[in-house]
Amino acid sequence: MKVKICGVTNIDDALLAEHLGADAIGFIFYKQSQRYISLEAAKVISQKLSAFTLKVGVFVNETEDEINRIAKEVKLNLIQLHGEEKPELIARLFLPSIKSFRVNENFDFSILEEYPCSNYLFDTFSQNEFGGTGKTFDWNIIPPSFRKRIIIAGGVSEKNIEKIFTKIEPYAVDVSSSLESSPGKKDHDKMKSFFQIINQLRSK
Repeated sequence: MKVKICGVTNIDDALLAEHLGADAIGFIFYKQSQRYISLEAAKVISQKLSAFTLKVGVFVNETEDEINRIAKEVKLNLIQLHGEEKPELIARLFLPSIKSFRVNENFDFSILEEYPCSNYLFDTFSQNEFGGTGKTFDWNIIPPSFRKRIIIAGGVSEKNIEKIFTKIEPYAVDVSSSLESSPGKKDHDKMKSFFQIINQLRSK
């Protein structure tokens, strides 16, 4: 199971995440987010990271031109679309994409087939927020046929990561607020504790 640390805004957090075993680092380019990072700051961090660490750009209802421009400048590896983007946008992007969906008990999983993505991110449904709620949803409603292709977000923490790893078995988890001391700033002790569990699970 892969791990993405999202909402990274500074080099210290990024390098520690990479050192501890993160597979991907997420930069949020949505200006209304508490974890927003500028193109310039993300570019500096991206240059310091290993070529083997995926750099993911998170966008919300952004234009294709702006997404492609930022992706090129920052040297991203993946695009994460976290708004109400249509399937046809994905075909016009320069990089592979992950489409995020806000899931509740009424979510129609058949909609995934409309999007040309190899992976999908499931976050907790919120009427007012495009992610970052820190709340979980009922992972058991995810059809088993999709689980190897999905990334679970929303309230993922050291308290439930073993259950996710052993019972749900998603492709990856996306972690942000549960590892923070404040929005956009990671708590390094929480990160170390989280990855200690992750690495123990991976070694079994």
